[in-house]
Amino acid sequence: MTIFSKIIAGEIPSYKIAEDDLFFAFLDIFPLREGHTLIVPKVEVDKLFDLSADYLGGMLLFAQPIARAIESAFDCNRCGVSVVGLEVPHAHLHLVPIDDADDLNFTRPKLKLGPEALKAAQERILHHLPTSK
Repeated sequence: MTIFSKIIAGEIPSYKIAEDDLFFAFLDIFPLREGHTLIVPKVEVDKLFDLSADYLGGMLLFAQPIARAIESAFDCNRCGVSVVGLEVPHAHLHLVPIDDADDLNFTRPKLKLGPEALKAAQERILHHLPTSK
């Protein structure tokens, strides 16, 4: 069981953003920028492109309102999307508020945000997320 599956199961606490039958979204606790959110399928598959076509399409549709909420919640040019997949063997997308391409540089030091800052980022995104998610 991956750390993401443990988060989805509630065994490890998270700053949940959204959930449906197939996907789970939560804040990255070691973000590149404040508001950095992970989109994870509930099925354990290591590589993103090993997911079925339905899952891949569904993942982007699930992420769309979250990305829009991130863009509204944080001062940024847009919400960037990245697939790295090396740190956890469970397919996932990174949604990051960005102003330029270097904001998606995963070799940069990560932010060290405390629980209060993470909770505030979660609340900012949730405030801008449609209630249907």
